Parts: sequence; C-alpha cells; structure tokens
Amino acid sequence: MVPMFAMTKTPAAPLPLDLDRASSEPLARQLYDQLRELILSGRLAGGTRLPSTRALAAELGISRNTSVAAFDQLFAEGYVEGTVGAGTFVSTELPDQLPASGRPPQPLVEAGALSGPSRRGRMLAGLAPPRARRHRAFAVGVPELGEFPFELWSRLLGQSWRRPDMTAQVPGDAAGLPGLRAAIARYLATARAVVCDPEQVIVTSGVQQGIGLACQVLLDPGDKVWVEDPGYPGVHGALAGAGMKLAPVPVDAEGLDVAAGEAGAPDARLACVTPSHHYPLGTVMSLPRRLALIEWAARRDGWILEDDYDSEFRYRGRPLASLQGLDRCGRVIYAGSFSKVMFPSLRLGYLVVPPHLVDVFRAVRSAIDDHASLIAQPALARFIDDGHFAAHIRRMRRLYAGRQEALLEAGRRHLGGLLDLAPDDAGLHLVGRLTPAMGARMDDREAAWRGGDAGVATVALSTYRIRAPQPPALVLGYAAVAEAEIDAAAAALARALAP
Repeated sequence: MVPMFAMTKTPAAPLPLDLDRASSEPLARQLYDQLRELILSGRLAGGTRLPSTRALAAELGISRNTSVAAFDQLFAEGYVEGTVGAGTFVSTELPDQLPASGRPPQPLVEAGALSGPSRRGRMLAGLAPPRARRHRAFAVGVPELGEFPFELWSRLLGQSWRRPDMTAQVPGDAAGLPGLRAAIARYLATARAVVCDPEQVIVTSGVQQGIGLACQVLLDPGDKVWVEDPGYPGVHGALAGAGMKLAPVPVDAEGLDVAAGEAGAPDARLACVTPSHHYPLGTVMSLPRRLALIEWAARRDGWILEDDYDSEFRYRGRPLASLQGLDRCGRVIYAGSFSKVMFPSLRLGYLVVPPHLVDVFRAVRSAIDDHASLIAQPALARFIDDGHFAAHIRRMRRLYAGRQEALLEAGRRHLGGLLDLAPDDAGLHLVGRLTPAMGARMDDREAAWRGGDAGVATVALSTYRIRAPQPPALVLGYAAVAEAEIDAAAAALARALAP
C-alpha cells in the first residue's frame, strides 16, 4: 500500500535529462546523477511518481538495463521508493535533507536556523551497504530463496501458534526461547565445534545487533576495535553505531594480521573477525594467527568477536573448527545468523558468550531491547531439532557448489583477459580481479558501473576497503542465480567491460 502517493502523478513535462554517449562515464551513472540532482534541487518533489524504467529507456533511447541500474542505485540510497504494481516515487524523506513536514517550504528567519544530521549521523549513513531491489546476476549477499521449504516452514509456524505455549506469548527470558537456545547449542556443538551449553546462547535479531550488544556489554564509547580491512560495511556500521572507534587491520593470505594490529592500535579492546571465511576476500585464518589472536586477547584483557556468517557453505575439505572452540580463556564471543541459510527476512541470529558473562549479557539485553521477536522461535527450534535445518544446508551446499562451478566455467569462456576468477572452497560469491590490461583502462568502480549498464550487478572490491590498498576487483555473487542464467550474465558483463 502506498496511500500517501495514491494521488500523485508523473511530471507534467518530460524530464530534463541529457545523456552524453561520448563520455567515458557510464550512462547509468549519468542518469543516476541527473535524477539525483533533480530530486535534491526540488524540481522533482517528494511523492512525484517517476516514469517506469521501460518508458524512461524508450524516451532516452537507452537500454532498459541502464535505467534499471540507475533506479536501483537511487532506491538503495533512499532517494526513491515504491511498491510492486504501484510505481516508483520520489521519497518524501531524503537522505540529504531533513524529513519533509508536508507543508510548503517557508523562508528561514536566518541562514542555518535548521540543523542537519550530526557528524555521527552522517558517518553512519555513509556506512550503509548498497541494497538492490532485484535479485539478478551477480547480486552479492542474496541466497537462493526458491529452494527453501516454505510449505514445511508454514506448517511448523501453524503448529507452534495453534495452541502456543505461554513462554512464546509472554516474554520471559531476554536471551530467547529456551527450546531454541538448546537447539542452537546442539547444532553448533556438532557442526562447528563450538563449546557451549544453552545458557550461553543469546538470541538476537541478527549478527549486527549481536555486535552492538557485545559492545554495550564489554566496551566503553571511544574504545578501539580492530576491524578487517577490507571488510563488511555492515559490521563497521554496527561498531560505529555503538560508539566504537574503528582501527582497520590489513588481511593477507593467513587472515587478520595480528602483528599489524598490535603495531597500529596496541590499545584496542576488541577484534572483530571472520576467521572461517573472510568477507569479501574468502581467506581462512591460519591456526598460528588464531592462536596469536587468542593470546593477544588474554594478554591485553581484550575480546574477540567471531562473525561466522556463512561457514555452513563449505564445498571442499573438512569444516573448520570455530575460533571459539580453541579459546580456553573466555575471550571469544561467537556470532551467527540464520539469514543466509534460510531467508533474510527471518531476522534471527545468536551470540554464544563465555559463561561468566551470561548474566550481564541478559541484563543488558533486557535493558536496551528486551528480547528478539518470539513469533518464529518455536518453529525454528523444531526446524533444527527435526533435522530439516541440516537437510536444507546439505541441499543448498550442493546447489551452490554447482553454481560456483558454473560461474567459473562462464568466466573461462567469456571473461578471459578481463577478470581472473579463482575458485573458493566456501561462501556465496567469488572475487574477480581485473587483469593488468583491464586495470589500465578503468578502476573497479568504473567496471561495476559498466556492468550495471548491462544489467549485471557486481560490487567493486574497493568499496570494502578502509585504508589497505587492494588490487582492483569485482565481487560476484552466484547463490541466487540459476546455472542456466550464469553464462548469459557473464557474456553480458564481458561485453560491458570489453575495450
């Protein structure tokens, strides 16, 4: 429903857009820039209905993929919004403006009378990761949803709520439903060598909330946190939102460089790491580095946040033991999520905290957020305990392994001389490094925009870095792309990147 836009109309005149086909700047970027300027200048007012991507492409004489790429970026940054079947509208609350009052603008009594967001607010807004509307090749971080057993899931939900237990109706424990915490503990002990009992499990609304909770319990505002460089912006946002100061630490073939961290930020109190499968590089932290990190935490009275975001999807070799399982000092907080394994809107994750911190984690959780939604927790406990969760992981592991191989084969066929794609033993994406010849013509951000012009979504590796220089590369997600579509998408990307 979009009631506030129900009476809006498209602009009375054609949009004043002028795309320069002779420019080296991709057409999608030009279209995005010009539409954004029209919105911010007020020439396209909040609530204005924009032409469809198909109509705009026809009007400008460009491919629809180009207009879709521009609209996707505007949508991701909050300049437009819409509902399927209702169209796309200019947002009434823009990321670069104060919320609209709904009244005609009045002249200010004096310049600067209205304040904008704080420095902290602007900084956090800049950390927001891109969010695409459409699941298309090669969108990153999107799992395959068509293979999830939703009929089974709906039955479990129905059974849970036909005669719900009182513990699922009235919040009792800020740590989450006891049955779910027990199911998570059993699963982690078997699959990830995590050493814990159910009392140590804290159910959260996702990994990012769990990171924020850990910071609230263990750190004070302004404390330094080691973060992987490059690394996931969502983790950076969770830490910065909790008032932490980010201390970027480079990642090499063995994972987080502990020695570099000690040299650059010796007074850090927390290290936030993805040791089982670094995002986005895919490296695995070596055993010497793991032991060195645990030794650093014990020696410095520090903490380690182990973000185990996709360890279920390992295609070759034995599953890796968790960092938490190596810890004998009570210094590791283990974080996991069901979003990538099941479906993102579930919004359930968990922390495993050392025994001596259980009571304070529960108390702080109760003070700032009370508890995660209980609606899905009984069904999720059954889904795990009845073996459906493990069976789903096995099915998806086979599916994703096949899709990775299809992408590698398509890369060999179409992207030679442009991108060097290497196989990865785990995960849902591959990193394609720009070849020297390709890198001499453009950087990875330009390459990502050109792919967007062709209807192929990728992410520039440089968008994940803070300080550490990285070779130009594109991150390509394959999980949500059917094998039959991968070859055509790789061919379209090759055409977009060709000289």
